[in-house]
Amino acid sequence: MDNTDSNENSDRIERSVVIQASRRRVWRALADAEEFGRWFGVNLEGQAFVAGQRTHGSTIYPGYEHMVFDVEVERIEEMNLLSYRWHPYAVDPSVDYTREQPTLVTFVLKDAPRNGTLLTVVESGFDQVPPERRLEAFRMNSRGWEYQMNNVMQHVAAHP
Repeated sequence: MDNTDSNENSDRIERSVVIQASRRRVWRALADAEEFGRWFGVNLEGQAFVAGQRTHGSTIYPGYEHMVFDVEVERIEEMNLLSYRWHPYAVDPSVDYTREQPTLVTFVLKDAPRNGTLLTVVESGFDQVPPERRLEAFRMNSRGWEYQMNNVMQHVAAHP
């Protein structure tokens, strides 16, 4: 796995991985909400990613079932880019995160050597997260994106 930490500062997290699969295959793993849910660890059965609309489902990781995956899809550029806004590390059910400015998550696909695909995810906007939770949200999502990039790579390899 080629996992890099380029361009990381307090406002953004960036992770990249080269997946040995066609761009079309990697795109399907991202853009098909149900398939995205399978590797991301959320139940998105019956959901779709549509620009300008919300997609939500329950987290299926043990110990995190109380968390809801709730995103507003911002842009979809077929085979190239998928982006959404969400509230990072929104784990406390007693907090109303809707009062906060969400971060922007952008997945970008590019061709890589040997019929591979370079997948990059950037989450930006952490400087707008309230100071009392900014550092923890950044730290947890930084680790989380490393984990999720590995998940998508393994998912695509197991389901060509």
